[in-house]
Amino acid sequence: MTTVEDFKAKSQELLVELDAATSEMMTLICVHQMTGTAWEEAVQRQHEAYEQWVAYLNERQ
Repeated sequence: MTTVEDFKAKSQELLVELDAATSEMMTLICVHQMTGTAWEEAVQRQHEAYEQWVAYLNERQ
């Protein structure tokens, strides 16, 4: 089992990636680029980051 500090560090790492992925999507939205390869890659990145974060939280229960 991990310590509280380990949990916080890993959670922060995953949240940083989730935030970056979400920001990338928002940037594309701002320039009205919601189709194409860049959009699909951004959506996939954000989805994977979210899934990894949720999976980590669920491990702890």
